[in-house]
Amino acid sequence: MPGGRRAAGLHRPHPSSPEEPPAQEDLLLAAAYVSDAQYNRNVPFETSPQAVRLYHFYNHWTMRAATYFFIWGDLALALFEEPALFPLPFLATSIAEVLCLTAFSGRLVHFAKVTPQMVFWKDTKNICIVVTIVLTLIDLIIYGSLEAVNIHGVRWSRALRPVFLINFPESRQIRRAFRSIRNTLPDILYVFLLFIFSMLIFSLMALKLFGDRGLKTVEGSPYFTNILDIAFELYVLVTTANSPDVMMPAYEFNWWYSLYFITYIIINTYIFMSVFLAVVYNNYRKHLKNEIRTLAYLKRHKMIEAFNILKVKVGTEFVVKEAQWRQLAKIVAPDISSSHLELLLRISDEGQKGYVDKMNFLRLADLLNIQVVTINIKRHPLEAWMPRVYQSSPSLLVQKVVRHRIFVWVYDVIILINAIFIALDEKNPLISYAEWLFLSLYIIEILLKLYTYEPRAYFGRKQFWNWFDTLIIIAALVATVANTTIQSARKYNSQQILDIVLILRILRLLRIIVSIQRFRVIVTTLINIGPTMLTFGGLVLVVYYVFAIIGMEVFHGKVHFFDPSSTSPDALVCGNPALKDSAFARGRYCRNNFNDLAASLILLTELTVVNQWHVLADGFALVTHQASKLYFIGFHVVVVILIVNIFIAFILEAFFVAYSLEKSEVETAIEKKIQELGVGVQEEEVLDGKLIDNVDAKDSGFSGDDGDNKRKALKGLYFRIASKKYKTVDALLQQMFESEIAPEDEGPSLEEILNFSPSDIHPKNPSFENSA
Repeated sequence: MPGGRRAAGLHRPHPSSPEEPPAQEDLLLAAAYVSDAQYNRNVPFETSPQAVRLYHFYNHWTMRAATYFFIWGDLALALFEEPALFPLPFLATSIAEVLCLTAFSGRLVHFAKVTPQMVFWKDTKNICIVVTIVLTLIDLIIYGSLEAVNIHGVRWSRALRPVFLINFPESRQIRRAFRSIRNTLPDILYVFLLFIFSMLIFSLMALKLFGDRGLKTVEGSPYFTNILDIAFELYVLVTTANSPDVMMPAYEFNWWYSLYFITYIIINTYIFMSVFLAVVYNNYRKHLKNEIRTLAYLKRHKMIEAFNILKVKVGTEFVVKEAQWRQLAKIVAPDISSSHLELLLRISDEGQKGYVDKMNFLRLADLLNIQVVTINIKRHPLEAWMPRVYQSSPSLLVQKVVRHRIFVWVYDVIILINAIFIALDEKNPLISYAEWLFLSLYIIEILLKLYTYEPRAYFGRKQFWNWFDTLIIIAALVATVANTTIQSARKYNSQQILDIVLILRILRLLRIIVSIQRFRVIVTTLINIGPTMLTFGGLVLVVYYVFAIIGMEVFHGKVHFFDPSSTSPDALVCGNPALKDSAFARGRYCRNNFNDLAASLILLTELTVVNQWHVLADGFALVTHQASKLYFIGFHVVVVILIVNIFIAFILEAFFVAYSLEKSEVETAIEKKIQELGVGVQEEEVLDGKLIDNVDAKDSGFSGDDGDNKRKALKGLYFRIASKKYKTVDALLQQMFESEIAPEDEGPSLEEILNFSPSDIHPKNPSFENSA
């Protein structure tokens, strides 16, 4: 690099002497590498001291939060721009947009300061951001100029706003989802062309079979006389949205014609749509494996770079001194407690030699990624206030009963009986009194649990199901009291309050999820993959936003919604005579329009469900042009066929991986060390709020020789490994792949890593092949 500045990935000179401790600049550079390895970042930053400091600042959470604030603010401007849900003057929205563009430009300049110029300008993401900023400014100037002379323009650059969400480094997960689509397209294209060919063949057959028979649809229109209309109807039939309506005229004419439609459905709906899913899933797995392999080797490469910067020679081997290891860990994870840091050091320096060897140093990023829960064992307040009573035989018997599995089973039965009573007529006095009985039993259950388990532990930050259970009971109490009050005050009757009361009472049945372990496992799994599902939520949002902006520009004002009580003749045709006698108007779909961003997104959601989507497409085709059906077909292809299938592939892979992987070698090492130190608590012991609280307690180091001394030194601190449910699918797959890499294997060169392709078989990995 010119001027002696070097990009990340190139070796930096080490301290002049093998025994010389690294300088602060070297610690910051090593911390940047470790942080990148920890969060799977692949940014080729420059290694000069100033660039490294700027890079640390670039990755600070406040900078990322500010970037996302301006990205979401820029996207939200569509709510205030014409056609607007909340109209604001063009001057106000344009100033806000210029402010967002300024923030994006500043972020981009900051990024350019930490990366080599050649690398920066070769990065497609940066080019996309620069081009989008320029095009947006041009569009703002043109649109503003036209508005000044009262000429209506088109804000075409609004559809480009998701480019900022996709291309900033913070959104690498969304980019990976788009790469999955891009990588899938070549293979799925051939299947799609074959599907179109099949559909056109059936369209020609339909034209010859039914075109000259004078058949009519229910609306009185000619049946299957135009090849384009036939192709559209048959495409809709693939989604089953117009079945069996589309075949009824032919079926009524001769029942033999039903065989044509049955054959078409079997071939195109069941076979081709299943092939679409199979191709998407196969390509998703193939490219996911390639990306995970790349991430695994990049992590190893960055950790080796960090080690080479900090290493000193002790005897015949190179190591990292304990003091430098501590400083490095504190820079990478500034919020880590001293007790947690001490635990990680004990794992990395098992022999307590005062240094960390290379093999253990390379695990630092993994150690920091594993969630170690600090637990503070607390005594029950009643045990402190009246120990003789709390430890008496009757009290211990109550605690034993509450902890027993039979106690849970009894309340499972009570919940099921309660469900039957809720379904019965509540006007019956017996049913009304029974509600109070069930409520009393639930309150007794909560009180018994609070008597048995330490209250602060029972309502700990991670005790989701305990909070859920208690809130349901409180809701049931509020509902029952409110219902009784409303019924007694006959002069006052609010239907809305009664609706809320009924909903709160029904919510009581959600306790079944808490009580039945299998339900909890399923719901917990869904909750745990939720954060990773947000990646696809961002992907769907991008596609929805682009289609919504295009829809508002094309269909705005073509359909109007009238209040149901309106007597205007236009209300019957949604404000557009072209919709007279159409299925769109008869179905009262007037509210399904593109008159603002919120309405557009709702309409696109309805299109994703596909039921009656052809009626919506026909309606907008009537008020514009038949070619507008291509907009709706394009949305269906992109969202339903492509993105939804990728989402299904992701869900399948998430469940397979979540249930197939065990704890990693690093997790096992941490657990082993925790147990050796005598400060371990098993995960089963923290379920159901058993006298613990998953919160960080006071920092305390490890001291003493035996288990008792260590426990006293920790002042009630214990540790456990958080379950793998807190990990993303990518992290679990990466864990599996890394387990197959030998500790001494430094892997391919950086250039080889970045040029991995799915066809590569390096390394040969049967176990990973099966799961990814």
